[in-house]
Amino acid sequence: MTRTIRGLLGLLGFLLLWEAFSRSGLVDPQYFPPPSVVLSRFVELLGDPSFLLDLIASVLAWAIALGISIAIAVPAGLLLGSVRGIRVATRAIIEFLRPIPSVALIPLAIVLVGSGPETKIALAVYAAVWPILFNTIYALDEVDPVMVDTARSFGFGRTRTMFTVLLPNAAPFVLTGIRMSASVALILVVSTEFLAGGGSGLGSFVLDASTGAGRMDLVLAGTIVAGIVGYLINEALETVHKRGLAWSAVDREAV
Repeated sequence: MTRTIRGLLGLLGFLLLWEAFSRSGLVDPQYFPPPSVVLSRFVELLGDPSFLLDLIASVLAWAIALGISIAIAVPAGLLLGSVRGIRVATRAIIEFLRPIPSVALIPLAIVLVGSGPETKIALAVYAAVWPILFNTIYALDEVDPVMVDTARSFGFGRTRTMFTVLLPNAAPFVLTGIRMSASVALILVVSTEFLAGGGSGLGSFVLDASTGAGRMDLVLAGTIVAGIVGYLINEALETVHKRGLAWSAVDREAV
């Protein structure tokens, strides 16, 4: 029995238990609808243009945030990882900012930036920068010094050594950080939409569905869509990691 089949059987068992519990009368189906109803709403949402626009808004904000995070974190990580003086000088600032929860900054961001797309993108960037930054720094720490010395003995300058020795060896770690940041960015985008409200996106859809009539079937259907989006993003990045970096020593050791 393959891993996929076992996973599908586990999911099917969970859905059957959920269906039985929801229809047992122990809870009000209005607040805990059965999966048959939720999946029906899920299919309906996929054909709803208004919901699809919310979905596109969230995915677009996620993509912009992740792109900005990569553009900031990778060069900064290479600089901090290769120049010890700068790393030591900025350590206090980084260690002060890193533990601050991004969700806790939502009220401040709304006051400073407003409740538009800029808020969720800015918060997602703030949260997604750290995994990529630290993975890049740690990757440079793991590079064999003999390789660097060999490159320098052949007359390679700092820039050429960076792009021919350090960056290729750091690539698997950097991509791992990007995978982590992709999930973090999606969580922050949806959370900001939900907590800030007043805009478009999956979070705003869930917020609207949970207020007023309290359509929990729509809330759970929207949540399933968000989960599927996160799963597809992770699977795509994992595929890129396995196929694009199969040559790396890190991947060969993992196999």
